[in-house]
Amino acid sequence: MNMRLDKLLCEMGFGSRSAVKSDIKKGCVTVNGLAVNRPETKINTEKDVVSYNGSEIKYSKYEYYMLYKPAGCVSATHDDREKTVMDYFLEIRREGFFPVGRLDKDTEGLLLITNDGGLAHSLLSPTKHVNKVYYAEIEGKVTVETVKMFEQGIDIGDDKPTLPAGLEIITSACNSKVRVTITEGRYHQIKRMFEAAGCRVTYLKRLSMGAVRLDETLNPGEYRRLNEDERSVLMQL
Repeated sequence: MNMRLDKLLCEMGFGSRSAVKSDIKKGCVTVNGLAVNRPETKINTEKDVVSYNGSEIKYSKYEYYMLYKPAGCVSATHDDREKTVMDYFLEIRREGFFPVGRLDKDTEGLLLITNDGGLAHSLLSPTKHVNKVYYAEIEGKVTVETVKMFEQGIDIGDDKPTLPAGLEIITSACNSKVRVTITEGRYHQIKRMFEAAGCRVTYLKRLSMGAVRLDETLNPGEYRRLNEDERSVLMQL
């Protein structure tokens, strides 16, 4: 892909068009080891090696990250009152990143962050039926009858019952532990499903979206880029 040098630097978050033009003219940028001072210089993003103040720049139109979302922050790009998931990405200078879907403020786990709107649409579209798997701790005894309710779909007060969902009982007692698989993303869906079944969610953590699983080496608040295999899986949606 060919593009202007100043446009490349802007897209990668190195400043406004006027700011990067100024830096280029000051000799801060090299292409294939040679200083370049013309902002309009054409760059082949697949072949040319561009460096800014000695650091090589790898151009990519879209970027994909997984965040281990901690409890206590909201899934938004900005909020006047609450800490957001994007506050964990302050060193990323590019604009246009956003969380794919939402996790409740008190919910932990996998959250994808990207600037690829097409991918986000595919992951969240009801017609795609992308599995989302959660681990939950429940106040109340989850039984085989609860499993059947989830399999049939539950009336949670919306226009339509939920789509069939998977419910795996890990332990069943006064406080149960379960694994839930849904293909929708309704507001507080899992909490409302258990409330309809006479139980209450006390802890909720998303483990996966589609074939992308939360990297358990991450601590809450940490993130990493998706690897090639994970990106390839997402591109097939």
